[in-house]
Amino acid sequence: MHLRRFFSCEAGLGWRVGTILIALCVLAPIATLCWYALQGTAGHWSHLLSYVLPTAFLNTVLLLVGVGVLVTSLGVGSAWLITAFQFPSQRILSWALLLPLAVPTYIVAFAYLDILHPIGPVQTLLRDALGYDSPRQFRLPDLRSLPGAIFLLGFVLYPYVYLSTRIMFSTQAASLLEAARVLGESSRSTFFRVALPMARPAIAVGVSLALLETLNDIGASEFLGVQTLTVSVYTTWVTRSDLAGAAQIALAMLAIVAVLILTERHGRRRQRYASTQRTRAMQPRKLKGPAAAVAFMLGWIPVVIGFVAPALYLLNETIKHFNRVGSVSDQLLMSGYNTVKIALIATVATIACGLVVAWAARTIRNGSTFTLPRLCARIATSGYAIPGTVLAIGLLSPIVFLGNLGAWLWKLLGNADPGLLLMGTTTALVCAYVIRFLAISIGGIESGLARIPPSMEQAARLLGETSSGTLRRIHLPLLRPALGAAALLIFVDAMKELPATLLLRPVNFDTLATWLYAEAARGTYEEGSVAALAIVLAGLLPVVLLARTQFKSTQ
Repeated sequence: MHLRRFFSCEAGLGWRVGTILIALCVLAPIATLCWYALQGTAGHWSHLLSYVLPTAFLNTVLLLVGVGVLVTSLGVGSAWLITAFQFPSQRILSWALLLPLAVPTYIVAFAYLDILHPIGPVQTLLRDALGYDSPRQFRLPDLRSLPGAIFLLGFVLYPYVYLSTRIMFSTQAASLLEAARVLGESSRSTFFRVALPMARPAIAVGVSLALLETLNDIGASEFLGVQTLTVSVYTTWVTRSDLAGAAQIALAMLAIVAVLILTERHGRRRQRYASTQRTRAMQPRKLKGPAAAVAFMLGWIPVVIGFVAPALYLLNETIKHFNRVGSVSDQLLMSGYNTVKIALIATVATIACGLVVAWAARTIRNGSTFTLPRLCARIATSGYAIPGTVLAIGLLSPIVFLGNLGAWLWKLLGNADPGLLLMGTTTALVCAYVIRFLAISIGGIESGLARIPPSMEQAARLLGETSSGTLRRIHLPLLRPALGAAALLIFVDAMKELPATLLLRPVNFDTLATWLYAEAARGTYEEGSVAALAIVLAGLLPVVLLARTQFKSTQ
């Protein structure tokens, strides 16, 4: 019955075929990855199991556990501090806590490696204050370590937990918390026994997003000398030219992703909270004196570490660079142009694919919870959970196949052999961006469509308008805010993406992210700081818009 409806012309065959093709494009890298892994010999597996996987797997698990604990503590603590208490600068802090989202993890690592260097400004100031003369007499623990990676990643990624948890705290009924206090519970007990369990679903979502970002990270981990699975995939493929081995390591990463997703869903399987009446929001308690000072200090520490310090460092290094050189290099300008160009192309393609998937799922109105377009939509949104390094490996064979197919068709028309049509171009890079960020596009468009009553499209269809005409003439004008917001987020994420870009970029093609990666590897921090500052400034706009939206919605 479902297949018959799907392939019927009246149901919109073109939209459904497009949805299937998009879902297959998301599944293709996973299938290719498995095929590559099977090409490896027993010696490959033996070497990986003996020398690579134990260390990389252990480091990855420890990194995920450490970051998970830190982002949970910082995110939940900040959300409760902002929601439950009133103190100086609380309103500013409520949106400032989101600012670390504008700084990619590899940029924070890039900045702090110089800030906390043994002869850097922080340690030099400490030695002067303590009366020491050289790093041999006094130095802080080395940042290039697993604890250093946990510390930096935790202070950058905690906003994922803060955002979702703060919304949950803000919408909790004050009567429940007041009832607990009337029954003799202390403030601390009320938080742990009432507020925190009710916020558990939101915490699980935020922590899962933070851990997926941690697993996708390659720049920060490599800068800090932590051999994770992501770094192992990159070095195995690029340095050792061992594609089968890289695919096998990538499968281990996918296993961790599956565990993270299943754990998050398991933690929320019985968490359902609803209210059948209008509730009064919790009123924050006003703090004074030492308590207000402590709240002020605790609230601003994550913002200073996660955003203010690295941003000021990048600004200072950029000013020093311009004072010394007077301009930026032509290569850096070309990297900026490449970044904007590839991000724009990927944004347009991702929005178009998201529109196809969301509209196909919207047009099914048969009362069933399962339809093939909706299943394809679920598959299409799963690309965000696939790390960039895994996508890069999985896209090789599909891109080569499509290139060979195009070359064969070109020769069939009587033309000369064009050679490799797609390899060596930015096609693979755009495909990786589209698959990675399709979830943002589909989610934003579906949210916009949910605000449009179905009666409008039903009326259009009764007046003889086609499905495509209804979308073009009615829904697209109403979807402009949702499309604009989704496009902005995708554009900025594409500018920041590093793992997939490193592995799939054409020869002599640099973006700001890869330029920064190369400069950090060479230790030329002033030149790299210009690219890093440009990425941070680009990421500020969506974060500020998100902060303003959330601030208004929780008042």
